[in-house]
Amino acid sequence: MASAAAEVPSYFVCPISLQLMRDPVTLPTGISYDRAAIARWLAAPGARRTCPVTRQPLEHGLELTPNHTLRRLIQSWAASVSPGSAVDEEVAALRPVSSDEVASLLSDAAAAQVGALRRLRELAADACSTAREEAVGVLASLRIPEQELIGVSTRHGNLAESLTAVLRSSNLQSRAHAVQLVRTLADAVVPAWVIGLNAELLAEVVGVVRDRVSARATKASLHALAALCPYGRHRVKIVGAGAVAALVELLLDEPERRVCELALAVLDRLCTCAEGRAELVAHAAGVAVVGKKVLRVSEAASERAVRVLRSVARHAATPAVLQEMAQCGVVGKLCLALRSEQCGVKTKEKAHEVLKLHSRVWRASPCLSPSFLALYPS
Repeated sequence: MASAAAEVPSYFVCPISLQLMRDPVTLPTGISYDRAAIARWLAAPGARRTCPVTRQPLEHGLELTPNHTLRRLIQSWAASVSPGSAVDEEVAALRPVSSDEVASLLSDAAAAQVGALRRLRELAADACSTAREEAVGVLASLRIPEQELIGVSTRHGNLAESLTAVLRSSNLQSRAHAVQLVRTLADAVVPAWVIGLNAELLAEVVGVVRDRVSARATKASLHALAALCPYGRHRVKIVGAGAVAALVELLLDEPERRVCELALAVLDRLCTCAEGRAELVAHAAGVAVVGKKVLRVSEAASERAVRVLRSVARHAATPAVLQEMAQCGVVGKLCLALRSEQCGVKTKEKAHEVLKLHSRVWRASPCLSPSFLALYPS
């Protein structure tokens, strides 16, 4: 029987990329990020000079301070994970390997890439859908350097159109390859390509989440959606493609911890726009399933769930929504979060803010038991 997947501690995960940090650096705000992710954030169009988590302004000419202690802790943890465990690829990549293993891997990789690129050239002249699907699979299997990837997207103006066509195919493996390539391009942050994406491709990425193509494809599509949300009107387009309903249905199926964290992270970003919040509160199980994840999955999941609930409480709190939050146990969960050791300081602050915001309504609600009223902040 396969070993259980290793759980990545939440404080080893970059708040931007939602992946295990390989080169952690710390901002003056005290928050650590993966160097590549925060560098892309600061260099993105619009020159956002704020800390992504705290929103505090950052000085120009800021130097990123390497967090050597955190890096050693991450490497030590990665080395301690059993080699037989079913771990994510980013965890496996941090494990130390012997010189013989390195030599073997380099030899295999060189042979594989030569063969793959040769096959890709053969496919380039073939316009049929099967050839296009195979070409996307080849591209997805290659570890293409970021600069080369930018060149590929620049030279091939119809890349998004080709990916959309493959994502619409009936071949599940081809769809998985295509969404993996979208994730890679989104992570590389190719501004012109990312901003210019049409609603059709975004809808097909959402479709991979909805159709449960595979566990790996679901993770890749969630990563891609999280990376694409900040650009242009992508959030509205993603919401329009039915992403909120797809994420709620995914959460209702009790997915594995990492998938749950990623789904809540995407939901958090979508709920920063009015359209996303409207879709969540309109779904019969939307608010309830988010509240259910507080204190149930992980510290990271609790933080993201509370962030979603705060967005709803601040910007979509109709009397009916407030009543639903009390009836389905959301208010009780927020009260428990204030006293729980499973929640960090920032999560508790957000829970406290939500409870204080609507204290007059919820304190008078018959749905709130005396035990929760005793925990309610004064």
